[in-house]
Amino acid sequence: MAQTYLVLEDGTVYEGTSFGYETEAYGEVVFTTEECGYQKSLTDPSYRGNIVVMTFPLIGNYLVHDDWFHSDRVQANAVIVKEYCRNPSTMYPGITFDQFLKDNKVPGITGIDTRDLTLRIRDNGTMRGAVTQKKDGIEELVKKLKSMPLPSESNLVAEVSPTTIKEYDEGKEITIGVIDCGEMEGTIRALRARYNVVLFPYDTPADVIMDYKMGARKIQGVMFSNGPGNPAHPAIMKSVVPTFKTLSTKMPIFAIGLGNQVAALAMGGEVYKMKFGHHGVNEPVMYGGRTYITAQNHIYAVDEKSLEGTGMIADQFNVNDHSVEGMRHESLPIYTAQYLPETTSEPWETSFLYDKFGQVIKEGHL
Repeated sequence: MAQTYLVLEDGTVYEGTSFGYETEAYGEVVFTTEECGYQKSLTDPSYRGNIVVMTFPLIGNYLVHDDWFHSDRVQANAVIVKEYCRNPSTMYPGITFDQFLKDNKVPGITGIDTRDLTLRIRDNGTMRGAVTQKKDGIEELVKKLKSMPLPSESNLVAEVSPTTIKEYDEGKEITIGVIDCGEMEGTIRALRARYNVVLFPYDTPADVIMDYKMGARKIQGVMFSNGPGNPAHPAIMKSVVPTFKTLSTKMPIFAIGLGNQVAALAMGGEVYKMKFGHHGVNEPVMYGGRTYITAQNHIYAVDEKSLEGTGMIADQFNVNDHSVEGMRHESLPIYTAQYLPETTSEPWETSFLYDKFGQVIKEGHL
């Protein structure tokens, strides 16, 4: 197996051994604190454009199974691990992590000091990085990285959002629409267990949603999903943000992840880029007088001070850094969560937020 290098824009070089698909890759380097669920993580559309560092020291110790995908491909551009397990458990059927990356043409590096790398990102913030097998070209690669556009300067949502409307008629009482900016399959399954669901491409206009019918059923509430990239990207400001603004006075809205940031922008607030973001399944959130453990994957956050006068009230906060983790509107049936209220491999204790949406739709208020 070839020697491979992770090169950072500050000139730092980490040397390791390649696994997965041998190719060059570029992206913004982030770390995740998840101990397991690496298949779920890497197929999360919110990792689009990232080189993902796994802080848990042993990765690949179980096989990759078709039922555990959260999208149709690996979304990360590359994967960095301390140790890749070459003799995984066969408790579950599937393919090795190495083959999983090969099939998706994604490179991996093992043998990296991920503790040192994580501390560097924590102290200096996320940086552009590259994976390469060419040691002789590293000096030029550093120069290239410094001038390279950040992944978030692209419309990453357009790369992961569906291009057509998709219906799930589950025979439920309530029918909701989802503005799909990069929704995970686990979230869709959680919604389908409770509602009839219509998935809309991210740039679907508000009037299409209000007029849409699945059979005789009209959309009764809309969820704005999580997704990758900058919520203030011009393409998002031109499409998703005005759609939220229009629908805010027409029907109940629940927003998560990127949707939480879109909600702030649509109502007149602001967002900012965090130093290294929240990536993992162990982020503590204070909400309603108690602390919940949540799954998160984001690097942008809502500016609490910017919410003054917008009608949006921050009512959930991260215990570690006090960043905004959720909001509600003072008079409209709108509420949000920055985290992912999953019911699968992630913490499940905030899944009541899915049930709450049905109650808000029925009652017309929070």
